[in-house]
Amino acid sequence: MSHARQMLQAYPGTVHVELDALVACIEACVDCAQTCTACGDASRAEPDVSTMLRSITLCEECSDVCIATGRLMSRQTEFEPSLARSVVEACREACRACAEECERHAHHHEHCRICAEVCRVCERACDDVLVSLRVS
Repeated sequence: MSHARQMLQAYPGTVHVELDALVACIEACVDCAQTCTACGDASRAEPDVSTMLRSITLCEECSDVCIATGRLMSRQTEFEPSLARSVVEACREACRACAEECERHAHHHEHCRICAEVCRVCERACDDVLVSLRVS
């Protein structure tokens, strides 16, 4: 059992989002943030770094948004669904944009292929949480 799930199950109040979708989103955000950070760093080490600038920027932005989203969605006390929706929508968009850019480089750079894949997982996890947020 993941730590995110353990912490949410130990929460003494009401969890305001469907638990499985929430756990998947938090875990995907953390994983995506780390992967995007590593991909951006690997892109800086590529000999064709000037062609990687957009990828580096989108990886850094996606990482930052994913960290913020994972943190916000981990907090359930005085949960504000409209704010959560906005943040998760922003995360989904950051993941989509980063995935698209990394997919452009995936045939030359393995780290971009991996990053695009992880971003797509996070994008889908955000979609699932948004469905749960619409219901609440």
